[in-house]
Amino acid sequence: MYRTHTCGQLRIEDAGKEVTLAGWVQKSRKLGGMTFIDLRDRYGITQIVVEADAPEELVSTANSIGREFVLQVKGVVIERSSKNAKIPTGDIEIKATAINILNKSVTPPFTIENESDGGEDIRAKYRYLDLRRGPLKDALMLRHRIAHETRNYLDNLGFMEIETPYLIKSTPEGARDFVVPSRMNPGQFYALPQSPQTFKQLLMVAGYDRYFQIVRCFRDEDLRADRQPEFTQIDCEMSFVEQEDVLETFEGMMKTLFKNVLGVEFEGPLPRMSWFDAMDKYGSDKPDIRFGMQIHEITDVAKGKGFSVLDSAAYIGAISVPGGASYTRKQIDALTEWVKRPQVGAKGLIYIRVNEDGTYKSSIDKFYGAEDLARIAAEAEAKSGDLILAMSGDNNRKVQTMLGVLRIEMGNRLGLRNPGEFAPLWIVDFPLLEWDDETQRFYAMHHPFTAPKPEHEALFYSDRKEDLEKVCANAYDFVLNGTELGGGSIRIHNADVQKRMFEVLGIGAEEAEYKFGFIINAFKFGAPPHGGLAFGFDRVCALFGGSDSIRDYIAFPKNNQGRDVMIDSPSEIDQLQLDELMLDLRKPEEKI
Repeated sequence: MYRTHTCGQLRIEDAGKEVTLAGWVQKSRKLGGMTFIDLRDRYGITQIVVEADAPEELVSTANSIGREFVLQVKGVVIERSSKNAKIPTGDIEIKATAINILNKSVTPPFTIENESDGGEDIRAKYRYLDLRRGPLKDALMLRHRIAHETRNYLDNLGFMEIETPYLIKSTPEGARDFVVPSRMNPGQFYALPQSPQTFKQLLMVAGYDRYFQIVRCFRDEDLRADRQPEFTQIDCEMSFVEQEDVLETFEGMMKTLFKNVLGVEFEGPLPRMSWFDAMDKYGSDKPDIRFGMQIHEITDVAKGKGFSVLDSAAYIGAISVPGGASYTRKQIDALTEWVKRPQVGAKGLIYIRVNEDGTYKSSIDKFYGAEDLARIAAEAEAKSGDLILAMSGDNNRKVQTMLGVLRIEMGNRLGLRNPGEFAPLWIVDFPLLEWDDETQRFYAMHHPFTAPKPEHEALFYSDRKEDLEKVCANAYDFVLNGTELGGGSIRIHNADVQKRMFEVLGIGAEEAEYKFGFIINAFKFGAPPHGGLAFGFDRVCALFGGSDSIRDYIAFPKNNQGRDVMIDSPSEIDQLQLDELMLDLRKPEEKI
């Protein structure tokens, strides 16, 4: 055998044992006539010592090794004279009796240390080397642990893990599909699934009342820190359930993960907030409730003072920044420029300093006296020493969204978003539909299989736009620290209701039959009431690990351009493959 123990296994109680270890050379150093080697595998690091009086062949071998050589080391466990409390094996070392070089290594392009000297691009190119580093190893171990705990929890509740197809039909969001040409069906294409949504509903029709899958999904969209073109979901569905059953089941799952993986426990039910309250108070449907600084409407107390910007506004909102009265004019001006960036989209920013001595200083002093500013401060729940930041506009949701972005920025600047603190909640009562002025039609806020809340069914069948805008979805999102970790809904299980949804969305009978005929027809064969949700597994792992980026929690991620620079993908295919698939390519410069 190549080894009897791993490099993270041995302790002082093992002193005197003859052992064999195998791994990679973290580093090698000479001290006098002795050679010390740190041998690493995924379990840890053990120090190897080759003493000065060791056989000449052994000393020669030890002196010839370099970083990342693969070794097999035989020796005896002894107590270490200079102990290292930073590693679990720090009380012992291996007195080498034999070293076998299993494979040599060229000098790596960056140091394989927790704090590497390699930049992101070079580490991505040599990802297999980057994965040897401690932080990435720990991230993938965390991912494995979360997957294991998830499967255990769901298995104990009678869920079956069932695989669904990767080669499917293109979805209504086809512009974001990855498509796969079919050699056996020339001119036709599969799509890679953005979600197993329809298949898991069909499993409910088939009678598999508790389904889950830790499944790979695909979406061809612009990337950012928490998005990848291929990502993983904890995908679940249940039959004969109402919303409360689903929330209770998966709140239990998340509490179990927090407890068993992080040692964090939550007492009592997690908080719930309606979508409308989340937008009104936080300007986001995924609010970070670890800190206050809620949005307050100040429209009534701020209008009517002769300041045209506010007098003409339909909505005026404000947040109070704790301790912000100490901000200088230069800092406030910089903040004003920050909110004017396209990512925020504000035209400007109004400020009011609530000074410790009870006085006020603002950018609107010309129009507002001390009593006016005091009324605004009271409405914004500002205290002495706070800074009120206000925005206005014709659309309350747009202003609230901009204030929500500003609120998060101020939370970051003030250090109020501690990654070691967790504040989960459920967002419920979403609007079922979103109206788009440009296309003059409704879109599903979640997806077209989401059921309206039972109490809103009458509104759902109304022909009035105003009534349809009031319909709430029987849907829910799980939010953690300002990130949506998962979402789902009670599904439509009645063919007539599903047809009505397609009608509201402007999907004609012919189009609905072409795209969704299989599921509409399946509903005719006794579909049970059902619902479910999906958690973004990569996001869960990243947030549990205290990171905003999911890349370190994926073994082989893509970069910001959707490329795998390690294997140079995507890449061109040769003409023989194109001919076999009956495909002709048009280069970008050939676009008309």
